[in-house]
Amino acid sequence: MLYMCPTPIGNLKDVTLRVLDVLRSVDLIACEDTRRTRILLERYDITTRLVSFHDHNEEQRLAALLPLLREGKDVAVVSDAGMPGLSDPGFTLVRACAEEDLEVTVLPGPSSVSTALLLSGLPSDRFAFVGFLARSKSKLLDQLGAFEGTGAAVVFFESPRRLSKTLGAIFERWPGRRLAVCRELTKLHETIRRDTLRGIADWVAADPQQRKGEHVILVEGAA
Repeated sequence: MLYMCPTPIGNLKDVTLRVLDVLRSVDLIACEDTRRTRILLERYDITTRLVSFHDHNEEQRLAALLPLLREGKDVAVVSDAGMPGLSDPGFTLVRACAEEDLEVTVLPGPSSVSTALLLSGLPSDRFAFVGFLARSKSKLLDQLGAFEGTGAAVVFFESPRRLSKTLGAIFERWPGRRLAVCRELTKLHETIRRDTLRGIADWVAADPQQRKGEHVILVEGAA
């Protein structure tokens, strides 16, 4: 069976007991970065064999993992943080298993998307998660335009070095919207900032420290 196992998004205590049981019992763990995953496994005295499984070797690993699953072996997939397959490797393996009718299960657990959505204070009855926005300004604006009139909050990830540029592009399309920036969720320096787009942009520009760490950004939907 293939097990999709979410891992903590920052605080190692957030891993579930069920995930730990699965990671101990499977034949193999396919992980985004063996160094990151080993930190979690050593914390909980788990010695299961690891193999890397990331964007640059995904096709190669598929060719190796599918025969194991066909033989009835148990394989767990984890990303560096959160749910594998959401803006992380794993989706193609799940799809391949579905096509061959191989058994797959997904374990519930930590998610930066739902954590940030609740912390944002924005209406959470309707939202759209888009992963990472496009790098080019025109494509980014087209992406945002797809949600006009839906009333959905838009949730996305952003790297620290592109934060100011992305905020500027969003301000150009939706200058009056409110925004929440969730940085380093569940970690020691967790920071939540809720403000207008202009206020957030000024805050980031005034304090370069806010451009460090992992960011989940939420933009309110139109009324």
